[in-house]
Formats: sequence, structure tokens, C-alpha cells
Amino acid sequence: MNLHEYQGKEVLAGFGVTIQRGIVAKTAAEAVAAGKKLTETTGTEWHIVKAQIHAGGRGKGGGVKLAKNLDELETVADAIIGMQLITPQTPPEGKKVNQVLVAEDVYYPGASEPSEFYMSILLNRGTGKNMIMYSTEGGMDIEAVAEATPHLIFTEEIDPALGLMSFQARKVAFNLGLSGAAFKDMTKFVSALYKAYVGSDASLFEINPVLKTSDDRIIAVDAKVTLDDNSLFRNPDFEALRDLSEENPVEVEARSVGLNYVDLEGNVGCMVNGAGLAMATMDLIKQAGGDPANFLDVGGTADAARVETAFRLILKDPAVKAILINIFGGIVRCDRVAQGIVDAYKNLGDAIQVPIIVRLQGTNADIAKELIDSSGLNVLSATAFQEAADKVQEAIS
Repeated sequence: MNLHEYQGKEVLAGFGVTIQRGIVAKTAAEAVAAGKKLTETTGTEWHIVKAQIHAGGRGKGGGVKLAKNLDELETVADAIIGMQLITPQTPPEGKKVNQVLVAEDVYYPGASEPSEFYMSILLNRGTGKNMIMYSTEGGMDIEAVAEATPHLIFTEEIDPALGLMSFQARKVAFNLGLSGAAFKDMTKFVSALYKAYVGSDASLFEINPVLKTSDDRIIAVDAKVTLDDNSLFRNPDFEALRDLSEENPVEVEARSVGLNYVDLEGNVGCMVNGAGLAMATMDLIKQAGGDPANFLDVGGTADAARVETAFRLILKDPAVKAILINIFGGIVRCDRVAQGIVDAYKNLGDAIQVPIIVRLQGTNADIAKELIDSSGLNVLSATAFQEAADKVQEAIS
């Protein structure tokens, strides 16, 4: 579950991470009021206005602006709110900005020059350990840094059973070239950030940039936070942070009815029971010369109602040229699934205008095949993977 920057910063602050303070606003008038309040509480005269969408690269698309007075703040906020923001991480048509974060200016004059760092925390699946990735090259695309100057990217792996050790936090500060007060503050920052990562059951923290201010304070200027949906039962308050307007509407609908659905960009719809079989089915589609249009796991109760709902979700994608149903009847009987497919097909009527290939294996697979073949519907049955692949290829060619 992705969070907006202002929400991510609230999570970080709750665990003691020092953040760039700000107030969210949905209108230009609210932005001005937020600017006045920030001036009173923080002393900042300049303000940063940041579009709040679930995508990075906002500054490149014109979604992050500096306002040097309240008149500029109103103008900038009015221009950003309602705009269709296009960044390298948005769909081609971009995303509509419904709100902005009015934040304090932390690049103020001081004894030394400010410095920007990159820092993220995520799981290294290869080692089964959490990993802090960091670099002196903050404020830039980390992918470009990795390609051009890989020696400037550091990693620190943390054993989940032991947690972050003090020497590891100091190592991060040392590799970033810090000393004195900034060194001490960075060790505190890293420790608090890791505590927040574990405590919020996050799957990704990305802070770009982490700023060393001119008076040697360490601050999270940005915050990209992704929480693990499966852990929300431990943090039920986080569920309220979900912004459904930023999520794929088909995926939102699927989740509301208990289906595991991920929208993709291919031409063959997938309806499968079990995540492992779904991955194998996607490989099967690629082998047949197609591209999966979605990942859809209907689970172990593929009855008529569930199958019909799955059909409706897949058919919302106009790019779908065929649908492959690949069910293994272990817990569920194949003949019941087959009857569910037939019933759902009849209920949908003219809504189905693409060929459907059905592969059912497991309990009562022979009865299921007979039900499909004798239904008189535009449904092709298969028993082997290769046979299903051949029929998919024929359907999309």
C-alpha cells in the first residue's frame, strides 16, 4: 500500500525521525493558510509546494515549486492543484493532483553548505535480510547513479533477529563523509528510520533526499513509503491512509470482493487458482506469443459467482483478445468450476466477445471437460499445458 509523501512523513515522525515539516492543502486558499501557520511555527519565510501523487519524479514534471512569499505560494498552489502531472513513473496520461504539501524551506543559509544524500530500506530477498541502501548522491535518480558511478552506492544488511547494531548506524554516517554534530545526528536518524521501517511493517522506505542542513541537522526532505498490505491487521490505523483515487479502480474493485488482481499491459486475460500456478500460466502465455493482461488468483472457491466476477474484471480491459482459465482441482472439484464457468458465461451473455480457453486438471477433470465441450459455448477446453498454449496462440493470432 503506497502512501503520499505527507502521510509517509507522519509515519516517520511517529517513530522519532526528523522530517521537513509541512501541511497538506486541497485549495490555494488552504495553501496560503498553511504557509502562514508554518511561518508562525517554524519561522520559515519561503515555502516548498509539492504535488501529492503516488509517483516519483514530481519535480521533473513541474509538481514541486518554491514560493518566496504568500502571493507566490497562492499562485503556485493554484497552478499545481488540479493539474495532470506527468512524470517518468505515471501512466502516459499522467495523474491528477488533488492536493499539495506546503513544506518549510530547509535550505536556509548557515555555517556550512547543505548536502543531499539518498537512503532507502528494503528487504534483500536473496539473503533474507533487511538492507539499508544509501549514497552521497542524493536528489538524483538512483538508477542513473548505480549505472554511472556504482562505487557511490553503499549497502548495509541487517539481520532481522538482531536488528540494527550501533556500529552499523555509525558506518553509514562514516561512509557519507560526515563528522561532528552531523555524524551524531545521522546515526540517530538511521536508527530511528530503521525502527520506523520495522515498526510500521513497511516493504519500502525511500528518502531522497536526506538533507544535512547548513547547521548540521539531518532531515527527511522526502518520503516514499510502501506498507505491506498483509500486515495491516497489526496496524489497523494505517488502513485509513489508503487513497483509493490513486489506485487502479479495477484492482480496488477486485480487492473489495476478495480477489487477488494485478493489472498488466498484455492481451491475454488470466484466471487461475493459486499464485504459483498463476505465475506459471503467465509464462505459458508468453511462450504462446502473447502477453498476460493481468494476474488474477480466484483462490480455492471458484464457484459461479466468483468466476463471473473475475470475468467482469478481466473484460474491463479493452486490450484483452483472449482469456485463459487454468484451474487445478485440488481443494475445489473441477466439475464445479466448469459448471461455474458455463453459468457465468450464460449470465454475461454478449459481454464476452473474446475466445476462452479452459484448462482444468485435478479432481473430476474428465467430467469438467465433458461439461465444457457439451455446453455449446465459445469455450475451448484443454488438458495439457502445451495444448492450452497452442489454443492461446491460435486465439490471438
